[in-house]
Amino acid sequence: MANELNFDKNKTIGPDLPILLPEKKGKAKDMLALSPAANAILNILMIIVCILALIPIYVIVIASVTSEAALTENGYRLWPAEFSGIAYTFLFSQGSIIITAYINTILATLAGTAISVAMVGLYAYAISRPNFKFKGFFTFYAFFTMLFGGGLVAYYMVTRQVLQIQNSLWALFLPSAFSPFWVIVMRTFYRANVPNELIEAARMDGASEWRTLFQIVLPLSVPGLATVALFSAIGIWNNFFNCLLLVDEAKYYSLQFTIYTTLNNIRFLLENADKMAGLVNISALPSQTFRMAMAVVTVGPIIFAYPFFQRYFIRGLTIGAIKG
Repeated sequence: MANELNFDKNKTIGPDLPILLPEKKGKAKDMLALSPAANAILNILMIIVCILALIPIYVIVIASVTSEAALTENGYRLWPAEFSGIAYTFLFSQGSIIITAYINTILATLAGTAISVAMVGLYAYAISRPNFKFKGFFTFYAFFTMLFGGGLVAYYMVTRQVLQIQNSLWALFLPSAFSPFWVIVMRTFYRANVPNELIEAARMDGASEWRTLFQIVLPLSVPGLATVALFSAIGIWNNFFNCLLLVDEAKYYSLQFTIYTTLNNIRFLLENADKMAGLVNISALPSQTFRMAMAVVTVGPIIFAYPFFQRYFIRGLTIGAIKG
């Protein structure tokens, strides 16, 4: 004890009693801290991984601005042997169709993401409350649909005969607007990040259930909701099955389905080139470069949207790691 305490003669309790102060010790070492060498090695490895992840995207962009002949002759390169914008020219040659498909896909993504976040957030909050009488039933109900589905025939009959959303923008996002998986994840997030004591304090102060949800719970749940929004947006943006199954009119086509049909048309023309001699200039039709341009056009908006979710995304990825 004598080694841990010292006397400060300048500070006293009374005229003759000095204050006992603990000696200052060195800063505790962080057991999880990495050595400088290990930190440098990990940084180098992460840089290599990032470069390997960016190279395919770079190659796709370069291939999309390469001429079809040069790509066929030289293959994929880090720099085009011959620049050409024929793939983008062909893609946007029927501009109104692509623009309409872009508008349809953007509207479907925004509406579907908003509905998904609202439904998942409300459903998960209800089954996360310990005082909700039927939380066990509704949790099992959501979990059961993750394991068993009605099949394609039931899906087709419900969407076309019950909901009657065929040949409309609703068909592009409404069947994909709810995910039971994210309900289970968000339930875990609510339980782990929203203390029951905080909700009880709000109730004691006179806050209603809706006010507690919107002014206390949801502001604390932004990382989880942002993660749900990001993955819902990506799923709806890349979905073309709903359009294939439920849409017959071109004015409601999504971007992915429009490009899919265009690619099939090109393939058909190339496979029947000998029967269409003199009718269509087959040599001017892009094939591989069109595929690359298609990838750039469809992936671009999602890549630009990701940075807006990045501040919440890293924390949101860990919401399913807590068992509950």
